[in-house]
Amino acid sequence: MVTKGTKAGRSPASTAYLSHLLDDCGFPPRMIRSTRLVDLVNTMDPKLVAAAFGMDPQATLIYLADHVDPGRLPDH
Repeated sequence: MVTKGTKAGRSPASTAYLSHLLDDCGFPPRMIRSTRLVDLVNTMDPKLVAAAFGMDPQATLIYLADHVDPGRLPDH
């Protein structure tokens, strides 16, 4: 995320900045990130998502815990 403070360097936006920016929506940055990760992991390869976010591949597998791919279920 590019802000006035980060545009000239390589440091990330501060947690306080993001929290203040998201005050009106009522959701913390962590929840928004988790929601986005769930969507990406369930529509793409979890290993690719892990590489893109700099995560350990095993860390993305927790987002698959409550997902069942309908294409893998037998037809009834």
